[in-house]
Amino acid sequence: MIILDGKIASQKIKDELRGEVAILQQGRRVPHLAAVLIGNNGASETYVASKIKNCAEIGFRSTLVRMGDSIDENSLLRQIHDLNKDSEVDGILVQLPLPKHINEEKIITAIDPLKDVDGFHPFNIGKLVQGYPRFISATPYGILLLLQHYQITTKGKHAVVIGRSNIVGRPMSILLSSNRDYGNSTVTICHSHTANLKELSLQADILICALGRPGFVRADMVKPGAVVIDVGITRVEDLSAKKGYRIQGDVNFDEVAQKASAITPVPGGVGVMTIAALLKNTMYAYLHKEEKQKANV
Repeated sequence: MIILDGKIASQKIKDELRGEVAILQQGRRVPHLAAVLIGNNGASETYVASKIKNCAEIGFRSTLVRMGDSIDENSLLRQIHDLNKDSEVDGILVQLPLPKHINEEKIITAIDPLKDVDGFHPFNIGKLVQGYPRFISATPYGILLLLQHYQITTKGKHAVVIGRSNIVGRPMSILLSSNRDYGNSTVTICHSHTANLKELSLQADILICALGRPGFVRADMVKPGAVVIDVGITRVEDLSAKKGYRIQGDVNFDEVAQKASAITPVPGGVGVMTIAALLKNTMYAYLHKEEKQKANV
């Protein structure tokens, strides 16, 4: 059984990006990621801090824009508009979830599609569906990069995706079924209304779990030798832990690891790969802008 260690795979990606940045630093500005954080949600604070830290590690410039929970929607839209206009900002991400009084869809669509490094904008999702992706949603992209690093074959395999969110499940199903490297799978999407979920999950050569329900996938739902990708990352109360909680995935790791041929840990699996994918998207945004500027000279 192989542990699909995201820390190892993501470090390789970051080392490659660091090398590219070192070349850029010889007379050119470096890629710049702007992150917008609303409120003081503990999990969001942690995620954004990690993204900023990783930018610093590879030599990217980063800007953190903090806004209070009570910020109104128009003020947030103005901030995004300013970042869209800033020629030295290559990538923009707005950390989700947003306060309930703010329309998430309106905020996502306000981001310039050429700076949408999270890959959530409808324009970029549409390009993905058509088979001409510009920015692939960061978590599915991270999963593909992890499969690539460990040379996990997807061609001709039956992939079952549990979860149909626009952030993970849907784009993941599109990527795995696409005619591309680390695609060409037959894909089944399962969700909360799937009547025979266990039956379908047992057919999976590749099982991707993105429900947000800790420990949901047990050993009796997994085919012997399956590759299991756990996207879940939930804080579960644990008074014995220093922080009072522990991070748990959607998969019961101890049980499933006995049957799987390969499995991601939580933490240290998909989460760190999501950040690596975000960094790659930011580099792509930077290079795309540079190419466009040269073409207009």
